[in-house]
Amino acid sequence: MKVFEQKKGGYLLSTDPALLDLDYIYQFLTKAYWCKGRSKARVARSLSGSLCFGIYGPEGQVGLARVISDYATFAYMSDVFIDPQVRGKGLGKWLVQSMLDHPALQDTGGWMLQTLDAQGLYSAFGFYPKDTPYEIMLKKVVSSPES
Repeated sequence: MKVFEQKKGGYLLSTDPALLDLDYIYQFLTKAYWCKGRSKARVARSLSGSLCFGIYGPEGQVGLARVISDYATFAYMSDVFIDPQVRGKGLGKWLVQSMLDHPALQDTGGWMLQTLDAQGLYSAFGFYPKDTPYEIMLKKVVSSPES
């Protein structure tokens, strides 16, 4: 897939996997409530199996989001974060809008995400709490920390 890039206010948003800083991403994600206990190998696998959007500034990587999709019927937004040191600059909104605008994701039938604390951000982009006749069902697979 062709690399998607945009620049804004001294920051670069890119889907180039070669720019991803695995050490930085791992350190950030393993402190987040949704990733505690995830191994570095699992973080690396999750990145390689997703369309990743990184944000980079003079200080290096400062943000990330992954999209898991079949590019036809469904897209799932995951591991979205902006480093606290650069929050308040509109980078999170830019990141979400860039994912929604990505050319390869325009014909998906729907988007999904899970959040405990960022409903305000996502509702501004048309996301809403589940209100369907279907129940979302989950299956948790317990695995070793090394995987």
